[in-house]
Amino acid sequence: MATKIRLQRHGKKGKPFYYIVVADARAPRDGRFIERVGSYNPNTNPATIDINFEKTLEWVNNGAQPTDTCRAILSYKGVLYKKHLEGGVKKGALTAEQAETKFAEWLDQKDSKITGKKSNLNAAKDEARKLALIAEAKKKDDKAAAIAAKNTPPAEEVAEEAPAADATETESAE
Repeated sequence: MATKIRLQRHGKKGKPFYYIVVADARAPRDGRFIERVGSYNPNTNPATIDINFEKTLEWVNNGAQPTDTCRAILSYKGVLYKKHLEGGVKKGALTAEQAETKFAEWLDQKDSKITGKKSNLNAAKDEARKLALIAEAKKKDDKAAAIAAKNTPPAEEVAEEAPAADATETESAE
């Protein structure tokens, strides 16, 4: 029986959410599956991937073929790299300890890259929020100035009224 590791779509229209499943290659996309090994949510930034690493590695080692998207996901999580290192151990190219240290280094590097991306996204979001607040405050000040200008009489009318008032005062004094 040919098995595939593939995505099974869930969620509503426009908001997909996927289960990563091991299924018979002849089964429909959202139909029967053998085992669910994880989930993938592309709606978050960065995408959320939860995967049972050991089960997935076991299925890949037993010959389950991932689809293109699942291959990218498994590569991102390190399942395919771990399989590659185990193949090197079987061939005698390196020892199990060396393979574990290489994998641990790779994981640390990957985690730092993900953390950096998250911090950059948060910084960009905070910067956008600050710029929006500044723009909103400027708009509010402009609106207040326009209202104040509308409510105060123009300077020319005030200047004309003042001499006329002075003239009436001088006439009444005489």
